[in-house]
Amino acid sequence: MAEDIQKDIQPDVDPGDSAVQDVSAQQAPAEQAPVQDVPAQDVPAEEPADETPAAEASVETSATMDDSRRRARSRGAISAGIVHIKATFNNTMVSITDMRGGVIAWCNAGRAGFKGSRKSTSFAATLVAQDAARQAVGKGMHEVEVRVQGAGAGRESAIRALQSAGLSISVIQDVTPIPHNGCRARKRRRV
Repeated sequence: MAEDIQKDIQPDVDPGDSAVQDVSAQQAPAEQAPVQDVPAQDVPAEEPADETPAAEASVETSATMDDSRRRARSRGAISAGIVHIKATFNNTMVSITDMRGGVIAWCNAGRAGFKGSRKSTSFAATLVAQDAARQAVGKGMHEVEVRVQGAGAGRESAIRALQSAGLSISVIQDVTPIPHNGCRARKRRRV
């Protein structure tokens, strides 16, 4: 009866075909072998795929990168740096970086406690620059280059505050972007 079922399953097959005979020969012992119930044994569970040696190496690499970044930050006092002052009409932002551009200290008028139109005052810019300078001096900085951007009210007062906080200024640069007749300007304000 099993042979009749095999013929029904494979209708358009030539009985002399050797490939078909090989397949039927492989299936026949599987049908005759009884299924045995095997008691469950304590088999050690396979480790998850995340813990492969490649994944462990990448975890170690990221851990060592984090450690190297921490060491680079805490490598000692940074003596020279760059102060970026962005003085807009609505706010004044001061960020102090090392010579490669990594931020060491920063402050803006909102962080200093000013809200609304008081953020754009020169007094707010003075306090912002003093706060950022105190942070940098605390980390060992004493000589800076100043790069000023924007046309806000806090440009000069921020620079004076940096000097009064104990930083010696070596260079002052104006890096305000000036278009060479690029984009069309906004319409004039009516006051």
